[in-house]
Amino acid sequence: MKIKTAVVILNYNGRALLEKFLPSVIQHSPEATVFVADNGSTDDSLQFLAVSYPQIKCIALPENYGFAKGYNIALQGVEADYYVLLNSDVEVTANWLPPMINLLDKQPEVVACQPKIRAYRQPTHFEYAGAAGGFIDYLGFPFCRGRIFDIVEQDQQQYQENTPIFWATGACLFVRASVFKALGGFDADFFAHMEEIDLCWRFKNSGHQIYYCADSTVFHVGGATLDTNNPRKTYLNFRNGLVMLYKNLPSKGLFSRIFTRLCLDGVAAVHLFLKGKFWAVPVVFKAHWFFYLNYKTIHQKRKATQKIALQHEHPEIAKSSIVWQRFVQQVKVFSDVKFK
Repeated sequence: MKIKTAVVILNYNGRALLEKFLPSVIQHSPEATVFVADNGSTDDSLQFLAVSYPQIKCIALPENYGFAKGYNIALQGVEADYYVLLNSDVEVTANWLPPMINLLDKQPEVVACQPKIRAYRQPTHFEYAGAAGGFIDYLGFPFCRGRIFDIVEQDQQQYQENTPIFWATGACLFVRASVFKALGGFDADFFAHMEEIDLCWRFKNSGHQIYYCADSTVFHVGGATLDTNNPRKTYLNFRNGLVMLYKNLPSKGLFSRIFTRLCLDGVAAVHLFLKGKFWAVPVVFKAHWFFYLNYKTIHQKRKATQKIALQHEHPEIAKSSIVWQRFVQQVKVFSDVKFK
């Protein structure tokens, strides 16, 4: 039986997070059916759910497929109009769902959206992974309304209007199920990190809209699965960012942008090394080496992506480097970002 809204939480060894945050999801989501997709956990997550929340629909996957493939497989068995992909470390609030569902109901051109994401540990501020909606620059570097690299703004009601954005965070991603499936879902090879930006870029290139909804707020812990200082997370971000850029950019200026991105990645690796993260240089080298070794496969993905692209010009992509603006011009807030 098809339902309207499915809230799907992907879990991996997150019994403690489920125990802490699942109650708020159940309490404040009467409009939705809640699922937990377990990514082959080795802790007692499934036993905990069976005993404490027998009303929750569980999808048990045989192994840890990562965020991207895990959701792709789990969602195959969920028949709904709208998917809400919710991290297990998110605390939702009263009335978080209706504004988001109302936006999707009234604006059929919108295929994905996100609420305001504030930090669980510092609730007066936006949260790094999504804040008030995501953007990128022409080299594929992501930033947000409310967050530019390491600078996170305090929420002073400066982003209170619903507005188009370039990408919606995977921490709390609302998406039309039909379009998600039509475009093949996430790129499963990403495993985790940047997969939602890649998906949203494909949405945008296919002529769809993505929105930020200011009338809904959730609180995200962030870094609960992989710490920001984790070499694995750094590797995935650099690797997936490069693959995403190659897949989705138009042909004009493609290789000059890829070359510039490779150079800036090298600068970032040295910067991290000088800050004491001595593993950064080999990790970034490994990410680049992956790109070279798998170029043929990545190019095939690019051909498939470009085949369905209706447009490449998007006002949400800054034509001026966000790296230059942040670290040379010292831009610290979104309102000062130059898009041209």
